[in-house]
Amino acid sequence: MVNRKRALFLKRKMRVRNRLRKVNSGRMRLSVHRSNKNISAQIIDDQRGITLASASTLEKDLGMLGKNNIEVAKNIGAALAKRAKKAGIEEAYFDRGGFLFHGKVKALADAAREGGIRI
Repeated sequence: MVNRKRALFLKRKMRVRNRLRKVNSGRMRLSVHRSNKNISAQIIDDQRGITLASASTLEKDLGMLGKNNIEVAKNIGAALAKRAKKAGIEEAYFDRGGFLFHGKVKALADAAREGGIRI
């Protein structure tokens, strides 16, 4: 059961990444990772291979260590959008990885959009 679920996750992840590679025209990539205890997001420049902005529940200054719900995902999305604006990033492709686009992942994306990032 676990191997089947992991295989489906990896299949979704590769499908999303391959789609992003085809349309990537110099835009940054907003990548999301969600675990049972934490959620994190980062904006990556794939051409240079560097992370330009990031936000995570693991950061002490955000005060959300070990929390993982929809409200926290909204806060992470807003914090990421604020940091991205500071770095001069206005648009990015949304890379949800193998995660389904609902719940926490959707809340993070919506908060980033409200913060001014065009996804």
